Amino acid sequence: MKVTFPHMGNIYIAAKALLDGMGVDYVIPEKNNDAVLEIGSLHSPEEICLPYKLMIGNYIRAIEQGADTIILAGSCGPCRFGEYCELQMNLMKSLGYNINFIVIDYPKDIGLRELYRRIKVLSSAGSKNIIQKIHAFSSSVKVMNLIDEIEQSAYMYAGYERNKGECKNLLNKCKADVMNCTNPKEMINFLKIYREKFNHINVDINKNPLHIAIIGEIYTVIEPFSNFYIEDKLMDYGVSSSRGLTPSWWVKNAALSPLKINSLHIRKNAKKYLPMQIGGHAVECIGEAVTACAEGFDGAIQIFPMGCMPEIVSKSILPTISKEMNFPVMSLVVDDMTGEAGYVTRIEAFLDLLERRRQNVLSGC
Repeated sequence: MKVTFPHMGNIYIAAKALLDGMGVDYVIPEKNNDAVLEIGSLHSPEEICLPYKLMIGNYIRAIEQGADTIILAGSCGPCRFGEYCELQMNLMKSLGYNINFIVIDYPKDIGLRELYRRIKVLSSAGSKNIIQKIHAFSSSVKVMNLIDEIEQSAYMYAGYERNKGECKNLLNKCKADVMNCTNPKEMINFLKIYREKFNHINVDINKNPLHIAIIGEIYTVIEPFSNFYIEDKLMDYGVSSSRGLTPSWWVKNAALSPLKINSLHIRKNAKKYLPMQIGGHAVECIGEAVTACAEGFDGAIQIFPMGCMPEIVSKSILPTISKEMNFPVMSLVVDDMTGEAGYVTRIEAFLDLLERRRQNVLSGC
């Protein structure tokens, strides 16, 4: 067995820790780029969303490098992502690829026994003993938590840094160095060193940068290629940003969901505007918008792929939140035809609006 997986933010770093620790052979597909999107778009249904097309491109690239098994996070709906595994299985079969899928889904949807069976399929391909495999799972979660913490620090400190570009450069170096590690323990040690480095970033506490919350559909929020590296752009503009949806959040949310104690604060804040789950992460989008306003953020940017039904509902609710709470929110829709120039222009215009709004408040207008 030679496994692969689709890219989504820093998932590939945690996946490397897990697979190295278990002794499973794997292929990390090349990072998402225009060529990957072109391949995925060529073979995908025209009206399907951007994440689907990028995933197909990831699979084909990895198969060309010898992968024969795909690990995919699942969802039993009602979002269309719940149908991805079946649709992708059929598509890959129609393209002539004999590929196995291991779908890791919420235990509340498939049951603990079925989840264990699917994990066992992956585990059985590893060369390490059972104790080492269990340790590998634990270590991969630690790696995921650490890299998400480091990334969030970089995006927040970017607005306060004295040496422009320091946070961005240190974050990129961190990701490059950790991928050169050969085992999970080494990765954890490297990440702890970089976490400490971020705690000593030279910052100017007298600065008062804009604070932006990034909300929306989980894939396009987390995967930088799909959102034109919006968080990197905000770093370049000297803006601090924060994002609640991360791979480590997803794992924690999945673990707590059977007990119904997952994301309590977010669901509480969303209840007035969206009291029920409608699929995807629509509730989280609404709850995070309300939370960001309460925490003093200057505004929020919603990002979602064209055709995403839960986020279309969220988008229709956000103007009410914006009006009632006097909190600016901009929605950005992305697909394979989105032009970067117009996308960047909208971001810059939104930042200008927030700056003028702040100046008007300070001047008493």
